[in-house]
Amino acid sequence: MQSYVPVLLTTILTALMVGAALILSALIGPRPPLTKEKEMPFECGNVPFEEPGKRFPVHYYRVAILFIVFDIEVVFLYPWIASFGTVGKAGFFAAMLFILVLTFALVYEWLRGGLEWH
Repeated sequence: MQSYVPVLLTTILTALMVGAALILSALIGPRPPLTKEKEMPFECGNVPFEEPGKRFPVHYYRVAILFIVFDIEVVFLYPWIASFGTVGKAGFFAAMLFILVLTFALVYEWLRGGLEWH
């Protein structure tokens, strides 16, 4: 348990420093005056003459998040593969549990139609 004391102290110190920076910037930071011109949309020095293009459907973002989740899975599996001979049976079963949970998530999303592109 004593080996976690430096990690705990670093976390607390980081949280205090971030909090202090946020509070100081709110207290002594510059506050520009908001005028009608400053609140207008700005694009390349010109006022835009039309609305932005069509919005992306929510389904696009859901597929993107699924891609990121499974991309992170690969990032977590690289160190496991690199240390495959040294992690033993416990490391093997932990990795298999990790893969199994993500496989269930993928099958669930597939059955719900989350991977269908409409």
